[in-house]
Amino acid sequence: MKIRKSDNVLVIKGKDRGKTGKVLMAFPAENRVIVEKVGIIKRHARARGPVRQAGIIEREAPIDVSRVMLMCGKCSHPARIGYRVLEDGKKVRFCRACSEVID
Repeated sequence: MKIRKSDNVLVIKGKDRGKTGKVLMAFPAENRVIVEKVGIIKRHARARGPVRQAGIIEREAPIDVSRVMLMCGKCSHPARIGYRVLEDGKKVRFCRACSEVID
């Protein structure tokens, strides 16, 4: 999976198409990510004593990684990602549009 935690991404499919946000969590085994303020769901919660109040809680739900594209920091466009091995042997991600190293 080419998307990691704290990447800025653009949603390209679904009801939140066009929104950008930061990846809060990534689940590589399920190919899903949680993006800040994207894919909001409502859950009805029961009170847990004085700790938590009862009511409707809104939170982000995981969305499929195929529905997001990484935003390049240099060209500020959604970018396809490639991998490159540097001279020192380190494997890094790069933007295929402008060839800028992302990591």
